[in-house]
Amino acid sequence: MLCSSFSIARLAIPAVSILISFLAYTSQYFFLHFKEASLRRDEVWRINFFALCIWICYYRACTVNPGRIPEGWEPKDRQSLKADQADGRQRWCRRCEAFKPPRAHHCKTCRRCIPKMDHHCPWTSNCVSHFTFPHFIRFLFYAVVGMSYLETLLFERASIVWKSRNLPSYMGPSAGQLGHLFALLVTNSLTVFALFILLVRTLWSLGTNTTTIESWEIERHETLVRRARHFGGFLPGPGGISVQIKKQEFPYDIGIWSNIKAGMGGSPNVLSWFWPLARTPHRSTGLEYEENGFEDASVSWPPPDPDRIPLPARGQANSAAFASGATGNFEIDAFNRRKAEDLKRQKTSIEVQRRKPFHVRFDDSLSTSSSEDGDYSDNGSVDGEESWKNSEGERLRDFGVDEEVEFYDEEDIPLAILMQQRRQKAQ
Repeated sequence: MLCSSFSIARLAIPAVSILISFLAYTSQYFFLHFKEASLRRDEVWRINFFALCIWICYYRACTVNPGRIPEGWEPKDRQSLKADQADGRQRWCRRCEAFKPPRAHHCKTCRRCIPKMDHHCPWTSNCVSHFTFPHFIRFLFYAVVGMSYLETLLFERASIVWKSRNLPSYMGPSAGQLGHLFALLVTNSLTVFALFILLVRTLWSLGTNTTTIESWEIERHETLVRRARHFGGFLPGPGGISVQIKKQEFPYDIGIWSNIKAGMGGSPNVLSWFWPLARTPHRSTGLEYEENGFEDASVSWPPPDPDRIPLPARGQANSAAFASGATGNFEIDAFNRRKAEDLKRQKTSIEVQRRKPFHVRFDDSLSTSSSEDGDYSDNGSVDGEESWKNSEGERLRDFGVDEEVEFYDEEDIPLAILMQQRRQKAQ
């Protein structure tokens, strides 16, 4: 299955190249031989100008290095790092065995942490990141503009054919030309429609300074906030603790002008945003980002998530449950359930286990009471576990993120032991 997916991925760039060639060049061949409305000189250079821009931007979107985290990089504030780890904010990558800057994620295809990762694009076989996003959005822009122009030319010829539909066949285009026109019109229309939707979505992300992954995180956070309202602002976490969930503002939306400037490489020159040969953002950037200051400086993104918090040490479960300030039957029941699970785990096995999904840890009665919140999947289970999907049915893995890294699946084992175990497995 992996080999099949890999083979399909390798065909993506050739397939897109064939599509561009088919629309840009066979259309000119058709226009030149369409006697009823032959191709004009201004139309020739416009088509080829847009085709050249598309080729340049697509090549750069495919080949520009999406970046990597410099070896030995560490956050400036180590105290905030400890707080982030306690709240389940993923600042340490267990794959790279290195610190992870804000907005970075581990790509399962590129096999490294990508600065400001938006998603891994299958059609460019490359990550859309801090360094490749400007080239990617320029490619979408010129593709939509160029194919929209081609659509007007095709529609003009198609309308001529339709008006002469009652004339004898020998007085109009041949059957081959009609088939060619139909293929061009259908292919171009479907492609420009799909790319237009993608362009609008990408422009929205540019204007709000959010990546596709961060949009998923925002929706996930809103879901947790709605769910927590039913239980006094707390949700159960590992080891019987209760995690406080409160509304947190997205920190990187710094105003539409600054958002666009930051997304297009930091340049305030509007003309450079459209220039296909514009430079790639400097490699020294992509590790720190300006924030809007709506939240306290000690608060970072993403917000706390009970399913992304590592399991505490077994001996600390009791104190953790009450140190969290948990009150009410919900917190007590959550603590008792976690205590029973810990005792059972100690008796049965000492092997590393993956934490049970959120809906398994949730009591049936509590699940029933929270059903009004509307956060249930089709099969009736709470969709707060690692397989949680947003409103469009997308998981983090759909954006190319390595979910096994994004969600803790190991217990209270020291990092040095984990590294030793991985080395032994590799050997």
